[in-house]
Formats: sequence, C-alpha cells, structure tokens
Amino acid sequence: MTESRMQIEAQATPAIIRAQLAANAPICEQLGAELRQQPPTGIMMIGRGTSDHAGVFAKYLFEVEAHTPVFAAAPSVAGVYDSQLQLNGYLAICISQSGQSPDIVEQAKRAKAGGARLVAIVNVTDSPLAQLADTVLPLHAGPELAVAATKSYLASLSALSQICASWQQDQALKDALNALPEQLEQTQRAPACLHAEQLQDLRHCVVLGRGFGYAIAREIALKLKEVLGIHAEAFSSAEFLHGPVTLVERHLTVFNVHIHDEGSDMHRRQLADIKKRGAHLVQMPATETLHPRLQPLAVMQRFYLDIEHAARQLGLNPDAPPGLKKVTETH
Repeated sequence: MTESRMQIEAQATPAIIRAQLAANAPICEQLGAELRQQPPTGIMMIGRGTSDHAGVFAKYLFEVEAHTPVFAAAPSVAGVYDSQLQLNGYLAICISQSGQSPDIVEQAKRAKAGGARLVAIVNVTDSPLAQLADTVLPLHAGPELAVAATKSYLASLSALSQICASWQQDQALKDALNALPEQLEQTQRAPACLHAEQLQDLRHCVVLGRGFGYAIAREIALKLKEVLGIHAEAFSSAEFLHGPVTLVERHLTVFNVHIHDEGSDMHRRQLADIKKRGAHLVQMPATETLHPRLQPLAVMQRFYLDIEHAARQLGLNPDAPPGLKKVTETH
C-alpha cells in the first residue's frame, strides 16, 4: 500500500523535533532569561484549529510549571468586534504553521498594539506573522502538505516544552526533551492502539482525558472528524460527569486518554465510573516511563499513525478530507 502524505509527515516527527531542539536552544535560553528577568502577568495563546489545541497544552504546561495564568485569544474580538485589549505586561504566543491566516495575523497585530510581547511559533519563517514577532521560534517541520496536521502539531508541543524548560531552568524536562525523539521512534515501532474494525461502524464518540490528557483530547477529536468523518467531542473526564455522562446510557464509545501524572488516579476513578454506567472504552495509553509532561506527545504520535492506517483500510483518503484545505482564511 502506497504511503500517504499524512503517514510520511507523521513518521518524520522524531527527526524534526531532534533538529528543532538543537536549532532553537539558543533562542529558548535567551527568551527564558528574559522571562525570568521580567515575568509576564499572563499569557495569551493565539491560534486556530490544531494550533489552538496546542494552546490548550500550553495552558496546562505554563500554569502548572510556571504558575502563570494562560488564556486563549478569541480572534473575533479583534477581527469582528474591533476591540483592542490592554495587554501591557503580557506575553502573547501565536502558533501557526503557515503564519498567514488573516484573522491570526490581525490578532497578533492587536496583541502587540495592546502592549504584549509577541512570540511566534511558526513553520514559515518569512510569513507575515513571523515578521510581526519580537521572538520567532521556527518549527523546522518543513513543508506540510497533508491537510490533517501531524508533525507541525507535535513540533508545536515540543517548542512550547522547550520554552518552559528554559524559562524554569528545569533540567529534568530538558533531559527528557533531548531523549524525546528516540522515545517517539520507539512509539512508532510499537503495536497499534487503534484498528479499523474498532472505527468502521463508529458514528459518534467522546474523547476523555484529565489535565494534560484533556490537552490532547481536543486534537484527537478533531482528527477523528477530519480524517474519518466521525462526530467526536472532547471533555475533561471531570467535566464529563457534570451532565454529559448521561450519554453513556446509550452505550457511548469513549476514547480514554490516560496520562500518568498527578491526575492519573482521579482520571482512573472517573473512567471506572463511566464504564460501569455502560460506556465502551477504547484505550489510548501513555508510556509510563516518559516524563509526564511529554507523554501526550507519544500518545499523539501513535494516534496519528493509527488513524491514518485505519482511514486507508476503510477506503478513505487521509490526505484529502472532504471540504478542507491546508490554509483556512477566516477573517
């Protein structure tokens, strides 16, 4: 079976992250020193789609490790409602593969105009977004041709982790990042977690995680929609119990994203309760030996390969989801 672009790009991730970490180390060390000297009041994350989902990971990462509040920008506030936020003392981190979506570029302009320092995590380094930024952190992902983003998302998470490790002078996280490419290669060689027969008749599901597990659940749900046409929603496993849990009475399929960290025991108890109520669980386990902040990257690495393979087995083209294109020009 001929390899798809999605498969080729997902498989390239370990080499990309290995090169990215080396190339960006001086930038991150300088940025980290500046953030220690002048800590931001808060962090605004700017992105759409997969990049917005990377911002959810950033929220947990910087709030847990740097004790700094993080919130997601609403690009319509600037682009539709023409409102200028006051962001003196804030850090704005904008994530974009192309660096050219009009609403994202406009939000970045408004963030700077409001007084924020702008960091661009971007794959295209001569893009309008990169030209605006005070600090540019290249993804070094190379051209991403598959509509469903894979390597750029994982490179975004590794870039955010490298910023955090440098800012907090966290040697354990730095060491874990250096070992990450090899861990991702091992993950690629590991047995599949998802199979076509689990997905062929699936029409609706939810994806549950807690903390850093929820941080990637939204991206998993998006790919189930994009690549397989399955209606999927992501919830925190704690939030799911506040109302939506009634859905499991209809034998709902639940993708269980289990990260081995501080929230592990609580998440396990919540999923046991959900299973008891009648849910069908699909397990998406993390590698327990990995640093807990980097386990989500390994889960996503395996998921991308599994969902691509399942799509082709089901007669779908993972490179060309119906109605989608690579750059979405929202205003």
